[in-house]
Amino acid sequence: MKKVGLFILIICFATSLSAQSEPANYVVALNKFKQLYNNNQPDSIFNMFSPEMKAALPLDNFKSTTLQLKSQLGKLLQTDFVKYEAPLAYYKAIFQKGTFLLNLSVNSQTQFTGLLLKPYQPAANTSAAPSVPTIPTDPSITESPVSLKTLSGSISGTLAMPKNAADKIPVVLIIAGSGPTDRDGNNTKGGLTANTYKMIANELGKNGYASLRYDKRLVGQSISSTKESELRFEDYIEDAVGLINMLNDDQRFSKIIILGHSEGSLVGMMAAFEQPVKAFISVAGAGDSADKIMTEQMKSQPQWIADGFNRMLDSLKRGKTTDNIDPALYSVARPSVQKYLMSWFRYNPTREIKKIKIPILIVQGTTDLQVTVADAEKLKKAKSDAVLSIIPGMNHVLKEAPADKASNIATYEKPDLPLKPEFVKAMISFLSKIK
Repeated sequence: MKKVGLFILIICFATSLSAQSEPANYVVALNKFKQLYNNNQPDSIFNMFSPEMKAALPLDNFKSTTLQLKSQLGKLLQTDFVKYEAPLAYYKAIFQKGTFLLNLSVNSQTQFTGLLLKPYQPAANTSAAPSVPTIPTDPSITESPVSLKTLSGSISGTLAMPKNAADKIPVVLIIAGSGPTDRDGNNTKGGLTANTYKMIANELGKNGYASLRYDKRLVGQSISSTKESELRFEDYIEDAVGLINMLNDDQRFSKIIILGHSEGSLVGMMAAFEQPVKAFISVAGAGDSADKIMTEQMKSQPQWIADGFNRMLDSLKRGKTTDNIDPALYSVARPSVQKYLMSWFRYNPTREIKKIKIPILIVQGTTDLQVTVADAEKLKKAKSDAVLSIIPGMNHVLKEAPADKASNIATYEKPDLPLKPEFVKAMISFLSKIK
C-alpha cells in the first residue's frame, strides 16, 4: 500500500504569523476530530469542513484517504500542542504506529479550513534552530570572521585563506541559494544541513584560492533593520556588490571570482556587471525567470495547490499581493514575501548573463530535482562562449545522488557527504585558466 504523506491541506484565510497560545476553538475542533477519526467517521469529519474546503476536496476523496491513513497508522492516541502561528496550530500527533506533526487551522465557526499531516521532526518545531554537525576546516586553511557595514545593518561572513599564501591570491565570493540559507549552505528549519559552501571553501583553499562565504541579509549573524516584507531581490545584489568592493580594496587578493549557487547564480551575474570581477561560476542556476521555474515546480503538487499559486502569481503580475494565501504555500509565497517575489520575477537569467563580459563556467548536475540540465543549456545558448559542465549523478546540493526523489533529498541532511569530485575538478580547472 502506498504510504500516506500528505493528509489534507486546503484553503485557510488569515494574515498573522506571530506565535500565540492555543486558541480555545482549536482545542474543541481537535478533540472532535480525534473522536471521529478513531470511531471511523470520516463523513462526520467532512461535515466539519468549511464550504471552501468541501468544494476543494470531495467527500469520496477525503473518505478514501482517511480510511487508508487509519489502516496504516492505527488510532490517534494523543495530541500535544507545540505552537500556534495564525492561522496554523501545530500538534505532535501520536498514533499507534507512528508519530507525526499535525498542522490544523479552523475559522471562527470552528470549521476546518486546513489539515496537514507530515513526519514529526522535533527540531523543526522549536523556535531555536538545531545545531548542524560541523565539518572541520582543512588544516591548510585559516578562517577568520568578516563583517561588511551596510545602510541597514551588517553582513557577516567567513574568509578562508590558504596558510601557505606567499603573495596575492585569487578570492572566490560564494553567493548562497534561495531561502534562509547560511554561509555554510545550511537551513536547519528547512531540512538542509549539507555544509555545501563550507566544503567548497575547503576545496578552494586546498588548491590555493581564498574564499568569502556569508550569511544572507536577515539570515544567521547578518544584521539588518530590513523586515521580511521590505526585502527585495535588489537588496541581495547590493550586498554582493558591497562585498566585491571590500575584497577589491583588500591588497591580499589578485582577482575576484563570483560563484553563485541556485538563486545566487542570478544574484552573482547581476552583481558582476561592471564590477571588478574576473570570472563568474554559475552552479545550478536557473535558465528562466523565477516565476516560470516556480510554476513548473508546482506541477508536481496537488492541483489545488498549483491553482492557488497561479492565482497568486496572476495577482503579482498585476502588481497586487494576495493576503488570503493557502497555508500550503506559506513557505514560498506567504504575504510577507510576495513583494520580494515580485522583484525577483522581473529578471531573466538568459538576458542578464549576456551583459557580463568575463569568462563564465556553467555547472549543472543531472539528478538535480530543482534545476534541470535544460536550464544550464539555456544559459549556455545565451552566452555561447561560456564553458558548460554537466555533472552526471550530481544533485542540487552538489552531492552524489540518485534520481529517486526520497534518496536524493536524503542527501540534503548528510553534513559529511562530500561534494561530487567532478564538480570540484570542473571548478578548479576553470579557475586555473583565469588570468
